[in-house]
Amino acid sequence: MKHGFIKVAAASPVIKLADAYYNAKRTIECIKAAEKKGIKILAFSELSLIGASCYDLVKHRVIVEGAKDALIQVKRATKGVDMLVFVGLPYAVGSRIYSVAAVLYDGHVLGLVPREQVDGSHFQNIVSAECETEIDGDIVPVCPETLFESNIIPGLKVAVELGADMDAIVPPSVAHCIAGATVLVQMASFPCTHSSTDEATLNAKYQSKRQSCGIIMAAPGKGESSTDNVFSGLCLIAENGVILASDEREDSLAISEIDVEYLMNMRRARGGFDIDGDVYETCFFGMKEEETQLSRTYYKYPHIPEDPADLPRYCKRVMDIQVSGLVKRMQYAGLDHCVVGISGGSDSTLAVMICAQAVRRMGLPAENVIAVTLPCFGTTSRTKSNAIIVAEQCGAEVRVVDISKSVLQHFDDIGHAHDDYSIAFENAQARERTQVLMDIGNKVNGMMVGTEDLSEFVDGWCTYNGDHTSMYDVNLGLTKTQVRANLSFIAANTDNKELKVALYDVLDCPITPELLPVHDDIIEQKSEDSVGSYSLQDFFTHKMLICGFTPEKTLRLAKMSYSSEFTPEELHHWLTSYCKRYFSQQFKRSCLMDGPAVENFSVSPRNGHLIPSDAENTMFLRNIQAD
Repeated sequence: MKHGFIKVAAASPVIKLADAYYNAKRTIECIKAAEKKGIKILAFSELSLIGASCYDLVKHRVIVEGAKDALIQVKRATKGVDMLVFVGLPYAVGSRIYSVAAVLYDGHVLGLVPREQVDGSHFQNIVSAECETEIDGDIVPVCPETLFESNIIPGLKVAVELGADMDAIVPPSVAHCIAGATVLVQMASFPCTHSSTDEATLNAKYQSKRQSCGIIMAAPGKGESSTDNVFSGLCLIAENGVILASDEREDSLAISEIDVEYLMNMRRARGGFDIDGDVYETCFFGMKEEETQLSRTYYKYPHIPEDPADLPRYCKRVMDIQVSGLVKRMQYAGLDHCVVGISGGSDSTLAVMICAQAVRRMGLPAENVIAVTLPCFGTTSRTKSNAIIVAEQCGAEVRVVDISKSVLQHFDDIGHAHDDYSIAFENAQARERTQVLMDIGNKVNGMMVGTEDLSEFVDGWCTYNGDHTSMYDVNLGLTKTQVRANLSFIAANTDNKELKVALYDVLDCPITPELLPVHDDIIEQKSEDSVGSYSLQDFFTHKMLICGFTPEKTLRLAKMSYSSEFTPEELHHWLTSYCKRYFSQQFKRSCLMDGPAVENFSVSPRNGHLIPSDAENTMFLRNIQAD
């Protein structure tokens, strides 16, 4: 359970309709097999001990009593099993009969949760909110408002939703989650139709995202009646809008790990949970504390779609956000030109193309984009050539302003030696470029458009009041991986061969600030040598700043995702560097310019992720050492 992971499963074994004893045997087999896999929560479908398609047989004394006997068999089989198990059966309380979920742990029935919605004449409405019954020596509460809470995993509270309850206008799960349930067990009863899998998947995605919860869903399987329907045995696991596992076949079994810590982080950020819990019955269960072996994977590029088929729509959407923001700002300010510094790097390349789309949308000529290349001591012919080609193919007016003389004059003015390659040597060039670009903007009734991206602002890899500053930054909300994904999309879909070649060469070039002198026209100063892989940095940003994971947990996931690229020691080094830079460079983020966010995260000092400029990193660095 380290880091909040709990291994869960949904099972739909092939049963025999109305044969509770056979079904108990199959259920016990599933429990034993699940125990060997380290599963801690196992859910079956509604009425799993007799079958969901028994119709009026569910009310017959033979079936009801046989189902209770079968439950006792399963209960006794869970003795010594460290697993919360949910099985379904009809259960009589006095003269009334309910469809219930029996919740088992370590040889005990913790509770019976009855279904609230009634379908036809098979079951009856709940008379009281809570009562008790006796099962094999256990005094068991019968209550629809029940939470099953772990004594070991903070935040793990499980609630049940059965059959028709899942389709209610306001399903019980809403109240369950508001009361604190982080994991929903959905014991379904729906048959197979041409759209049932798609609908169930969509519902699980929406519901788990809307309620920041995990969902374990099991539907009836192949052993059900085929009189009027066929049943597929769909099983799935969802977490916060993502399907982690799905299976739909004979003896379906979906297994994954739900991250309760992550769900709690999301809820704390949103608010509105853990209220009205006093009306709920809470049943506690122990569970042994051990490390959960992870079978789920973590995508290395969490800021872009994992499915390549989703990338075109995604890139178009992101670029539309950038263009829309720039157009609005230019129209508001009464400006008709964009001025952008082009270096041949990925950020400025995307920025100039966004500017070209913006002036086109405004009905202005393409040459109203003024693309300025500002060569100095670190500029190579390769980057300069790419910058000019891209700008020209966009129809922009290209200007070349060599800033070498003005920077050398500035060195003389402040008494800085020309061969002193310290931070002043580097920053003077960046600030000179910014001054030139802003002054050109003023001269042509234009806006100096910034090119720095979110990744560089997070790690502070920018010169304060140099490339850090602009009049509007179209890349402010994009990580480096998002910038490069957009360029790759444009390159792959353009019919302009010259532009295509230049864009692919831009993507192939090392990321460089071009501030130190070059030798033999070779790029020697590489950003990633100083701050680490931007892919890795963006992974850190997503896990620590967006998901709220600790550095220790982030490092664990990085080792899983980047094992083929970095050694554990390298990952430890770069995460340490990331944490140090994130804290020390906040003063740059505290005064960032305007720019559009493209996801629900930004470092805007107005409405983004904000920390004090003088906060200590001690606790974060100490947490890394705990790995």
